[in-house]
Amino acid sequence: MQATTTILSELEEYLRHKELTITEFAKCSQLHSGTLSNILRGHRPIAMQQLDRITLAMGQEEGYFYDLYINDYIIGGSSDWRRIGPMLLRCADLNKLDCIERMARHIMDNLAYAPLLFDSAEELFMDGKKEAAAAIYEIVAEAERYQHSERLALCQFRLFTITLSDDQNRNLWAANRFEPFVERLDEVDQLDALKELANTYRSLQRWDKVDEYAAKMGHKARIQYDLKVQHEQRASEPAKLPGRPLFFYIAYSDLLRGNVCDEQGDYEGALGYISRYTDLNWVREQGAEAEHWKSLFKEWSEANTCLARLWSGEKEIIKRYKIYIEKHKEEQVTGLLNVVRVANKYQLNVDDILNYFNQEIQADIDEVIVGRYNRKLALDRRATLMYELAFYHLHKGDHPKGFDFLLKTIKNFQLINNEKYILESVTLFERFRSIASQEIREQYHTLLLGGSSHEEKGNYTSYGS
Repeated sequence: MQATTTILSELEEYLRHKELTITEFAKCSQLHSGTLSNILRGHRPIAMQQLDRITLAMGQEEGYFYDLYINDYIIGGSSDWRRIGPMLLRCADLNKLDCIERMARHIMDNLAYAPLLFDSAEELFMDGKKEAAAAIYEIVAEAERYQHSERLALCQFRLFTITLSDDQNRNLWAANRFEPFVERLDEVDQLDALKELANTYRSLQRWDKVDEYAAKMGHKARIQYDLKVQHEQRASEPAKLPGRPLFFYIAYSDLLRGNVCDEQGDYEGALGYISRYTDLNWVREQGAEAEHWKSLFKEWSEANTCLARLWSGEKEIIKRYKIYIEKHKEEQVTGLLNVVRVANKYQLNVDDILNYFNQEIQADIDEVIVGRYNRKLALDRRATLMYELAFYHLHKGDHPKGFDFLLKTIKNFQLINNEKYILESVTLFERFRSIASQEIREQYHTLLLGGSSHEEKGNYTSYGS
């Protein structure tokens, strides 16, 4: 039996059971009686909006007939985009991903539908319906995998950003999958793609990759900036622009590369990069957004200069740094992480600072504070802060507090699936196992982990989202 016959049979049975005439049901469903009559006689197909009204009038849940409708009018019909387009959007509204996949796979046998499907995915993506958009991007990308097109690269870029999550192993997989497609993007779109890759690898603490993509981003942004200046001088139409002001990508490249120098212990190199985004007098952009980013880079340069000096051995800077993080609430978690790392490197007593910011520490333990940072970076910093606090208290002799933080550390690194730092946390526990109470040991053993070493590292976390 055909899908339309099944739909019509259910409608006819409903009318008989309820003893309704076509005119009466037409009124209930807000359809014209003549239109409903022609549908029942098979003289005209059911439009999607008409199907929704019929479904609602019959007391069925939204989308009840969608599978049958797809079978008859799309797979078994003429694949008319006037039906497919609205149906895709309605299925996205109802999160019927299986229906979306069935329609998209069917019509992608004809690559002429690729632009229409991609545009629908873009509409869904911009509307925040990312799961539905991802289902379409996957199918378009699969169908165009040998086309080497910009549309294929855009699909892969969207899938990369949609895939990013709290799971760091999955984020690494997503970044590796996307990397080969960056150069196929429009030159302007490449800037945002490189920024996202650099940020992802930053949260994964893959500093070689951070430096690679930050360098590429800075190089391409400088080229685009020069082109923009030339266009302005010629009074031509404005060129396509990325998601943020062009100068942002130049300054952010320097910030990230300075961050890499920090992690490698090259504090002079870090200060060199910091000086480059401290002075932004060359920036031509104006307006609220430009001023916002210029203000942030000034703030970050102040903090990162202080940190580079602190990590190079100027221990007296820690008092100045405390004043900084007290003034900048958005940076307090990052600031506290750096304070504890410095204390662990130089065996400093920072109890007064930790007590002063105890409320902020507890707030971040209870619910990760994202602030101006993306969630994956905020989660990584929370877990690392817990580790550094555990290390600090255990080595200072405050074992109950140290073990409490260490168990929280392991749970936090499990949350983001960071196996490397789970092992380092286990190594720290094993170093102090003989001091742990039986209760603490039992809690630890439920975590089923192995071990590695982090103790001698002197890393710190610089600023910039």
